[in-house]
Amino acid sequence: MLHTLQNNILKITLDDKGAELKSITEVADGTEYLHDGDPTWWKYTSPVLFPIVGKLVNGKYRAEGQEFELPQHGFARTSNFKCVREDEEEVIFQLKWNEDTLEDYPYKFILEIAYILKENRIEVVWTVKNDDDKEMYFSIGAHPALRCPIVDGENFEDCYLKFNVAEDSARILLSESGVLSHKKIPTLNGKEFDLNYEIFKGDALIFDDLKSDEITVCSRKTSKSITLMAKGFPFWGIWTPSKGGAPLICIEPWHGHADFEDFAGNISEKDGIRKLAPEQTFDAGYSFIVNV
Repeated sequence: MLHTLQNNILKITLDDKGAELKSITEVADGTEYLHDGDPTWWKYTSPVLFPIVGKLVNGKYRAEGQEFELPQHGFARTSNFKCVREDEEEVIFQLKWNEDTLEDYPYKFILEIAYILKENRIEVVWTVKNDDDKEMYFSIGAHPALRCPIVDGENFEDCYLKFNVAEDSARILLSESGVLSHKKIPTLNGKEFDLNYEIFKGDALIFDDLKSDEITVCSRKTSKSITLMAKGFPFWGIWTPSKGGAPLICIEPWHGHADFEDFAGNISEKDGIRKLAPEQTFDAGYSFIVNV
């Protein structure tokens, strides 16, 4: 089922499946800022990554003395959420543990995702609750696919990313199997990063040391732009499909990341993992700002 929030600046559409944001449209001229989910390029629009981010070594992990399997980015993005609140400014979705989730993820959780529309800003708020009687381990991340270029007739190479703090950062390289290596290469230098498909031939650009908490998708030819603001996130990914040609760029703030290629421990020992005591909650969020 789809849900809509609208004011005099923006209209957004949300889906129960994955609690996924499906559209960000500027009311004045109909400009769309979000990828349309065309499977030629990528079938998602803005999935939530939970209870893992990225890939596991061989698709498996150990927890509570057992071995489990999870697909890349976990199961939330393909799960049906329940809409627990809807009014003129806010929609809240909930996903709760069940017997099926326990087969793949041995923790009782409650995940709530709120979308709040305020003028030219969309706030996304996550609340993760440990509904279990033992410590719970998880990761959570965002994967919004922003249109790039935003304006029809422009090219991907006309676009660039603008950081709110000058960066001097190296990306973590991925292994051939899509998990993290321990190698880094210098990538960002300054406040602007010109986009081209070639740099994504090796898959996502992954960073663990960004100083910025705002990244804006801009064009050299037009003034249309959209900012993703995410404070307090230790890891970021930037991605477009490695085959090239896709009219999208994903700006991804994460709490957690894929396994390192030599990781063979328990999920509790995984780098970047989040831990919650019974009945504890974890809150995080990010915002889209359409620069009108």
